[in-house]
This record gives sequence, structure tokens and C-alpha cells, in this order.
Amino acid sequence: MAEENDNSQEKTEEATPRRLEKAREDGQTARSKELATMAVLMAGAGGLLIFGTHLGASLADIMRDSFTLERSAIYDTRHMSIQLMGAAKEAAWALAPLLIVLVIAAVAGSIGIGGLLFSGKAIAPKLNRMDPMKGLGRMFSARSLIELVKAIAKVGLVMFIAILILNARTEDLLAIAGEPVVPAMEHVLWTLGWSFFLLSCATIIISMIDVPFQIFDHQKKLRMTKQEVKDEFKDTEGKPEVKGKIRQLQREMAQRRMMQDVPTADVVITNPTHYAVALKYDQDSMGAPVVVAKGSDETAFKIMEIAREHKVELLRTPPLTRAVYHNSEVGDEIPDGLYMAIAQVLAYVFQLRQFRKGRGPRPGMPDFPIPSDLRRDI
Repeated sequence: MAEENDNSQEKTEEATPRRLEKAREDGQTARSKELATMAVLMAGAGGLLIFGTHLGASLADIMRDSFTLERSAIYDTRHMSIQLMGAAKEAAWALAPLLIVLVIAAVAGSIGIGGLLFSGKAIAPKLNRMDPMKGLGRMFSARSLIELVKAIAKVGLVMFIAILILNARTEDLLAIAGEPVVPAMEHVLWTLGWSFFLLSCATIIISMIDVPFQIFDHQKKLRMTKQEVKDEFKDTEGKPEVKGKIRQLQREMAQRRMMQDVPTADVVITNPTHYAVALKYDQDSMGAPVVVAKGSDETAFKIMEIAREHKVELLRTPPLTRAVYHNSEVGDEIPDGLYMAIAQVLAYVFQLRQFRKGRGPRPGMPDFPIPSDLRRDI
């Protein structure tokens, strides 16, 4: 029942980035056959106008060489194959510039919208394409009707432009009859070349209509229902309970790493019943003391326990501990306003160690200065 409700929903939502990416993986992207056709026709017509003179001269040379034989060549059985290979080579060189232009135009027209795409799924055989009933359905679908209308419109547009060209060229074509043969042939070829180019320009109009339509049609096919968007979000981001479990594991891993750094600390300042902060300072590699671990309640007791096991100095400084705990994170340097207070802590710890070694008097607990903006009462 739920599936029926999902299927009945209208696809009103734009495709998500994941949906677009999956469509490209499946070989689905906007393509315009009219754009490719326009590119090939325009390139062919322009190529003939540019390279036509050279191509005609090369073909004339091939014809002249093919029908001009010396007496000795008539009796040479190898001459025909040599002549054929030479003509083929010369024709290939003559046609190469035009063919290269056509290949570039064909590739550029194909990837003009949608970009370059290689997908094995697009060319993989699908049995549902061989279903005759589905084939008949596609033949009489709304899309087929649109393609039929497009084809009729294209033929009509080309015929209209062709009639305009003939009307404009009528007097010019009639004048060819009074010209000598060779200039008349050149005139005809030039007229045909430009007429072909102007007819090819008709495909520009067709492409300008088809390209936006293909983009719109592709986007419409990829639209999603609101339920599909929600389902994809769940699949991409993960279910809330799974994400919660992941966050919990990440916190546990971070806490284990933090506890491993406690033995390297120089001092652990405590509240002592609520907070504990482990500090480390290396004057050669650190610009200021760094918080290597901090925690409250059970975590604080665990930090203090590890500190005792590794003989790290524990110092009871409730106001200072709260200030450091609330204004810094693990791995961060202490705030600038607490430099003086922490410096006194480290100096006190150093003097205390010296006292225990019998190298000085017992130091007194200093009064650690804490700026009012960094103080925390809880």
C-alpha cells in the first residue's frame, strides 16, 4: 500500500546530485542529434568551400594520371596496381583535411551538451528492449509524435530556405548557359557549394530549438518525488541511529587517544570533583602550553587516575581548571589570557620537583590571575 502511494506521487523535485551522478553512470545524459547534424553539415559545407579548390585540382590530377599511359606501361602487369595505389594515396591526402574537419565536428556536436561520457551500461544488451509490445508502445508514444512533428518541421524549414535560395539564384543560374564550359562548371560548383552552406545554416535554427528542449526533457525524466528525495537522503547520510552509533564510536576512539597522551603531560590541573585538564609544554617545539586531555566527572577521574599511575603532577586549582576547560579544546594552545596563570603553574611544578629532590625550599601555592572574561563559576 505504501508503494502504491509512493508511485502515485508527482515528480516535482529537481534531481539531486547523486541522482545526476547515477544517471551519468548509466549513460543517461542530455543529447541533441540535431546539434550533431548541424555541426557535421556546417563543417562539411565550410570544408568544401575552403578545401574545394585544392580537392578538385587533386582529383583532376588523379584522373589525368590514370588515363595517361605510356606505351611501355600497357605491357607491364604491375603498372595497374602501382597506378591504383598512387591514386588512392593522392586521394587520401586530398580528402584528409576535409575528413579531419568532419570528424572533429562530429565529436564536438555529439558532446556539445552532456559532455564526454563512456558507460558500459549504455551499450549493454537489455532484454526489455526486445519486447515487441514495448516497441509498439514506443512507436505510438507521445515522444514519437514529437519526433514526427520535429521531422515535418525540419523538412518544411529546409524546403522553405531552398525555395528562397533558388529564387535568389535564378538569374545567376540562367546566366551560366551563356558561359564557356570550364568557367560554367566552376560557376556551378561555386553556386552549389554556397547553396549547400546556406541550407546547412537552416540546421542552426533547428538546433537552437532542439537543444533547450533536450535539456528540459532530460531534467524532467530525472525529477524525483519527495519520498525518493527523503529515501536518498537516508541512504546517503545514513539513518539517525546509525549516525548516532558512529558518533559514539568516534568519541570513544578520540577519548582513548586522549588518555594515551595523559602520561606525556607536565601537569594535570583539577577542580578536583568535576574537571581535569592535562597540560604539556615543550619550549623547543611549542609556542604555548597545549591541552593534551580534558574531561569532566568520570572522564576527569580517569585522567587523574592515569596521572597518578604515571606520576604526573596533580594540582588542585578549581577556578583556573574551569577557565581552561571551558575556553580550550584538546590539541589547542591555551588562551592568551591564561598565559600568565599557566606559566605560574609550570613554575610551581618545577619548584615542587626541585624541593622533592632536596634542592630548594618548599614553594608556596601562588594566586593564579584569571581574566574576568575567561572565568567560569560552574
